[in-house]
Amino acid sequence: MASLALRNLHVAYGKTKVLRGVSIQIPDGHIVSLLGANGAGKTTIMHTIVGLLRPGAGEIEIDGIRVGGLDTDKIVARGVALVPQGRQLFARMSVRDNLFLGSFLRRDADGIQRDMERVFGLFPVLQQRLEQAAMTLSGGEQQMLAIGRALMSRPTLLLLDEPSLGLAPLLVRQIYQVIEEVNREGLTVFLVEQNAAMALKVSTYAYVMETGHIVIEGDSGSLTANPRVREAYLG
Repeated sequence: MASLALRNLHVAYGKTKVLRGVSIQIPDGHIVSLLGANGAGKTTIMHTIVGLLRPGAGEIEIDGIRVGGLDTDKIVARGVALVPQGRQLFARMSVRDNLFLGSFLRRDADGIQRDMERVFGLFPVLQQRLEQAAMTLSGGEQQMLAIGRALMSRPTLLLLDEPSLGLAPLLVRQIYQVIEEVNREGLTVFLVEQNAAMALKVSTYAYVMETGHIVIEGDSGSLTANPRVREAYLG
């Protein structure tokens, strides 16, 4: 398990300020959700956590150790894995090779094989598609592969950016069942979603973001009952 803390985080693209004083806490072993509309800055937070963007100010801590400004491979080595929005698979490579790429920092061949079997247990269809190119999979199967690839790094903190985007309701439920299962096994999860109802259902705590800053936070039950959240995100 791992904990994550963002403190007064500021990020800009050139002169455009995207994050303005964002503070978020994700305790060990919890699922925490970040809700917000397109353009609110949610993906920017994810990219900053894993080192794809550098904060202009503020702190990022994993298990109490500052990681803001570290290269991405160093952050991944600390147990962080990102499932990016849009999946970003290697389209022409096989399912097998995409999964093995998730373990590129590991050297424990036996452990890698065990984790491969674990991924097949979570997503049996991936074993059936093992030699197919990733681009031949359905959207739901590609999302499963993206999550499976992240799990192959054996993370302690899993970041999920819009895992339900573009998926049919049945597949969304299947993906979220897996998220809950790996969390029960001890994996800390930070979840970015527009599907507020599903995110609030599985998380213990949630934040709502608008135009680069947090506007509401609280336990998931209180946010589900919050009139502002209900009107904007729950319909």
